[in-house]
Amino acid sequence: MTVQAHIASLEKKHGALEEELQTVLASPSADDREIAELKRRKLRIKDQMQRLKSSTRH
Repeated sequence: MTVQAHIASLEKKHGALEEELQTVLASPSADDREIAELKRRKLRIKDQMQRLKSSTRH
């Protein structure tokens, strides 16, 4: 898998997590732990994307 393909895959996962997070937040019985976990997973993916993007610029 090329770096660009990996970044695209991560962006897709990030978007899916964002949609899932929005669905959970819209629920009246939103679980704080689930929300925190989704946010952590999104942040990890975002960090991975940033590292990959910065490594391709050098």
